[in-house]
Amino acid sequence: MDAQSPRLMLFSPKIADAEAFLGPLRAALSGGEVAALVLDLADADERSLVNVVKHVAPVAQAKGAAVLIAERPHIVARTGADGVHLRDPSGLDGALDLLKRQDRIVGTGGLQLRDDAMAAAEKGADYVLFGEVKADGGRPPLASVVERASWWAGIFETPCVAFAGSLDEVDELATTGAEFVALGDALWAHGEGAEAATRSALQRLIHRTAA
Repeated sequence: MDAQSPRLMLFSPKIADAEAFLGPLRAALSGGEVAALVLDLADADERSLVNVVKHVAPVAQAKGAAVLIAERPHIVARTGADGVHLRDPSGLDGALDLLKRQDRIVGTGGLQLRDDAMAAAEKGADYVLFGEVKADGGRPPLASVVERASWWAGIFETPCVAFAGSLDEVDELATTGAEFVALGDALWAHGEGAEAATRSALQRLIHRTAA
């Protein structure tokens, strides 16, 4: 991939059965270079959560992808995961206290205001994310995500992730200057499969950045 192209970040569906997710995951990773994978674990006892991560994470890490756990820094600390993704920056202080001394990644979304993003970066977040799907299934309009990612990338050094709600949105988000573009359900539910979706996303990132 061109050095100036954003890298691809994937957000998993809710995972209750690690084995069932491995097929789609391997397909997605076969489509090209994935920089990071965020695992969204279904509620379970701690031992079960740890076992899911230990089953899934090495598959992605073997392909060069960092593995982050959504919302569960204590599970990161007990596994070989590379870090945590927070949906709400209110948990940032605790996650940083727990994981930074282990040299793990701590990133956050849920940044409603510009000031929220700046505060997260000042505290030490490794990245800020704009445009993720909310708990109610809604997300900001594409124009809003483009504006926020472009503003951030033009000023700040902390890396930025722009979340695409579809493969078509990747085209526009690739031009914002964000270091990463993320995909979730749009990739896993793609009609031609996860491998084809990854390949398409990477081609769009390269093409639009070079244009």
